[in-house]
Amino acid sequence: MDLHESISSQTDISFMLAKHVFSNVVKGDTNLVLSPLSIQIVLGLIAAGSDGPTQDQLLCFLKSKSIDELNSLYSHIVNVVFRDGSPNGGPRLSIANGIWIDQRLPLKPSFKQVVDNAAEVADQVNQWTKIKTNGLIEEILDRDAVDNMTRLILANALYFKGEWNEKFDASETNDHEFHLLDGLPIRVPFMTSKKKAVHSSI
Repeated sequence: MDLHESISSQTDISFMLAKHVFSNVVKGDTNLVLSPLSIQIVLGLIAAGSDGPTQDQLLCFLKSKSIDELNSLYSHIVNVVFRDGSPNGGPRLSIANGIWIDQRLPLKPSFKQVVDNAAEVADQVNQWTKIKTNGLIEEILDRDAVDNMTRLILANALYFKGEWNEKFDASETNDHEFHLLDGLPIRVPFMTSKKKAVHSSI
């Protein structure tokens, strides 16, 4: 399979994942940021650490013939994604993956990582997330989310910072009501702009 076909296949997977998430996870008026590439890379990591029927099924889902082919494809995609597209330095984008594994699991040596206790594992995952998101996300796991039944934690962090192609006029920023996850309303500044824009739905 050539590179163009491979990327086209990954695009098909991305749309399928997005459609599934929007149909089954998102309820009501909910905002969502989804990175299909992040999900695919994590599934690629799982495939690399597995063998037999499990690996075959993952490779089939990811539309790849082998781990080497998959690694080559993701290496190329990551190089394209991180390529600097601006003479001024371009946007800043980073993708990070982390794996925390129960030392008792019979995994390949390259996937083993010893952990002392559940609370410490949660702290490690949260610290890793904070670093990889430049402090924007400080916690993704409660200390009690990891217990003696936890065998494997896969985490992916995606960080993006870039300038708007068309900047918002600061004088058009107004305070409006915003609802927190617990439903409580707060007043926050909203950027506004009036113009025709292209949009699509999946």
